Amino acid sequence: QVQLVESGGGLVQAGGSLRLSCQASGRTLNMGWFRQSPGKEREFVALTRWSDSHIFLEDSVKGRFTLSTDKRENTVYLQMNSLQPEDTAVYYCAAATIHSIFDLLPRGYNSWGQGIQVTVSS
Repeated sequence: QVQLVESGGGLVQAGGSLRLSCQASGRTLNMGWFRQSPGKEREFVALTRWSDSHIFLEDSVKGRFTLSTDKRENTVYLQMNSLQPEDTAVYYCAAATIHSIFDLLPRGYNSWGQGIQVTVSS
């Protein structure tokens, strides 16, 4: 496991932008973001696979969210544009240090950040 330090988030109006960042204390295999809103399960948002630098985005955020990375610093950034009220959730940084076939599911990750609230007002 690694320690994850998140920053960013907050309150923004619909159509606005926010940027989240997450730094891991060591090397990881995959690293990305999930989100969870009240009464719902934690869902995949974005991830990077360090081995080939491939980036995956959940369909509903494609064209609005961008995941960028700094491999040297073990850091990922989630730039969120055109935010909508349905994006409101607690966003969790996640990292995997062991191989898993569940890249798009929470069970595929063994390290989690404390969570950051993102609230989008209409």
